[in-house]
Amino acid sequence: MIKKLLHLETKTINSAAVILAASSFVSGLLGLFRDRLLASSFGAGKELDIYYTAFRIPDFISMVLIVGSISAAVIPLFSKHLVKSKEEAFRFFGNLLNAFLFLLVILSIFLITFAPQILKIIAPGFSEEDLGKTVDLTRIMFLSPLLLGISNMISGVLRVFKRFIITSLSPILYNLGIIIGILAFVPFWGLSGLAWGVVLGAFLHFIIQIPILFKLGFSPAKSLRFLDPGVIETVKLTLPRTLGLAATQINLIVITAIGSTLSAGSIAVFNLANNLQGLIVTFIASSFSVAAFPFLSLYFSENNRKKFSEEFSSIFKKILFYIIPASLLMFILRAQIVRIVLGSGRFSWSDTQLTAASLGIFSLGIFAFGLSLLISKTFYALHNTRIPALVAVFSILLNAAFSFLFIWLMKTENIFSREVISFLDLRGVEGVLVLALPLALSISGIIQFILLLFFIDLKCKEIEVKALIRFSFKVILAGVALSVVALTARIFSVGLLDMKTFWGVFLQTLSSAVAGSAAYILFSFFLKIGEVAAIKDFVFSKLPKNKNLSQDY
Repeated sequence: MIKKLLHLETKTINSAAVILAASSFVSGLLGLFRDRLLASSFGAGKELDIYYTAFRIPDFISMVLIVGSISAAVIPLFSKHLVKSKEEAFRFFGNLLNAFLFLLVILSIFLITFAPQILKIIAPGFSEEDLGKTVDLTRIMFLSPLLLGISNMISGVLRVFKRFIITSLSPILYNLGIIIGILAFVPFWGLSGLAWGVVLGAFLHFIIQIPILFKLGFSPAKSLRFLDPGVIETVKLTLPRTLGLAATQINLIVITAIGSTLSAGSIAVFNLANNLQGLIVTFIASSFSVAAFPFLSLYFSENNRKKFSEEFSSIFKKILFYIIPASLLMFILRAQIVRIVLGSGRFSWSDTQLTAASLGIFSLGIFAFGLSLLISKTFYALHNTRIPALVAVFSILLNAAFSFLFIWLMKTENIFSREVISFLDLRGVEGVLVLALPLALSISGIIQFILLLFFIDLKCKEIEVKALIRFSFKVILAGVALSVVALTARIFSVGLLDMKTFWGVFLQTLSSAVAGSAAYILFSFFLKIGEVAAIKDFVFSKLPKNKNLSQDY
């Protein structure tokens, strides 16, 4: 039964998105548990600053070289070869896998050797002792991009074959490995146990997919041909995407470098808040975007422009319809969310306040992060990686400039700093300079989304961008109703619940979220937003069949 389930082929974007969303939800819950363990064990202090900084170089390699190649080249090019024959597609993939693995090993050896020099640039504010610990963790974690690199390339191929169930399990196992590291390795090895947990997670991410890949007919290539036409074409498509992803990762490196010069715990606060907002992007936007990408690539290969534009518009609306209420609820209930997820052990009240404020700022740009992901993948399906790359590079420059500008403004007494501190209720809290980092990232992300939408309108005239904008206004109006109701419910519940207990905070969050969501759905019906019909159909499909009831309705 389990074997059949893992081999099950997913035939529609919606069903694939549901599988990925369910996986993201489970993985997200494990991620929340992981972060709670980290926060309670270490607090938002130097130790977590070291841990998150150690991630930067290995994550850079994994995201830029491997994940970039999947998004930009592996899926569309494998699909192109698969149209001819499965054997040709696997020959292309086998040689490509060998070439990228060889490159990754050489690059990893080089970066492991020069990790101390590189980390001095990434964390200029660290002491020599903290820098030494960061170097040790980084060198251990370099095993993870090797495993994740291979695993993510395999995931791309399995998604072409629509095996979304097995690929959706990999991130769950990755988080499980890190949790095992926190619970089992840290008591014996300290911070190094966190790094070994990451390696264990990467191994589990990789090993679960191998049997399915071989079952589909893959056999490892014994040759290594760098001048193979498939490799050359992959490099041509990958290079601009690599530059774009490099810009995104450099963005995080710049933030880490700046954060290392601020008060201890700033890097931890930023990353914990970023992880929380990332759950919405992953659960909603990434699920739909990843599911849509193979289909969009296939429609483009078949020159079916009408179907291509229809699917893009449909996924755009779905993402927006779900991501707006989620981000609004995250903003309204930011303090409650942080208290529930992270508020235990060594995670202090000031840590909670700063993380909640950062989360509130992040929530303003969640829609842009999510929709930018979809538009970028749409460009990749069009075999156009140059535009997303250039826009991403421009975004990183904006983010760096905004970061320095907002830190400068927050350092002095002025109307900007007073309004930000007052709005986020941080009077008397130390370490508020960290707020400049999520604020800069959110604003640059919104500008990036606007530019990508502008260029997709130029490049693909079949997509009706004006219709999408009109739809967005309807969603925003429904979001206003949600905000009013959720905020009212939050204030009203204070007098009914004991807010000093976990369950009091949990019930306040749950009741406010449910009330706000109900208002959003009802107002969406009133505005005749088409996406809400899917919710209605789902609910009524679960009710007992009654002809008279159906006719009355």
